[in-house]
Amino acid sequence: MGYSVILDILGSIVISGMLMLILLRLNDATIENTYVSSGDLAVQQNLTTVVQILEHDFRKIGYCADWEQIPDPSKAILYADAHRIEFLTDENNDSKVDKMVYYIGPTSELHDTPNPRDRFLYRLLNNEPPVSTNLGVTQFDLKYFDVFNNEIPFPITVPGEIHTIQINITVEDPAAYDEKYNTVFWRQIRLAARNLRSR
Repeated sequence: MGYSVILDILGSIVISGMLMLILLRLNDATIENTYVSSGDLAVQQNLTTVVQILEHDFRKIGYCADWEQIPDPSKAILYADAHRIEFLTDENNDSKVDKMVYYIGPTSELHDTPNPRDRFLYRLLNNEPPVSTNLGVTQFDLKYFDVFNNEIPFPITVPGEIHTIQINITVEDPAAYDEKYNTVFWRQIRLAARNLRSR
């Protein structure tokens, strides 16, 4: 009788240990699913925010409420490369020409996030301090096309040739569960500001 009691106790310890492991794994899986789902939602919202701002500003390239302030829209883009663009616009419809600059900063600027690839996306209006956003942007690439839809190679020496712009943006989580970052990619193919077509 003594042996059967000891075997019963050992069996119950093994079974309870297995149940405890199952519960811990279930808890870990639940935490991971919650973290990934909320991270995915945050990444989608961040991308939506970035895209709305970019589309609003880029569609106004060469626009001014007083059209005589920018009579030649082909001169509205002042500088363009793969990660930076400078252009003239009327940001707040006050009939005054504003200079707007978009560019992406280096990865070394964001030390406080675990993601090694995220960067600041800068928006500079006139001579005001640049507005930077940490929305998890890891890629901000621009390509430019002429009126015949031919890609303009870098360096772009005549910005007036630009007729349409392709924008590629990637957004990731600033932090991740078990180093698995949610990633969202967006591409605006051939974004054309109305004023760039008015030539």
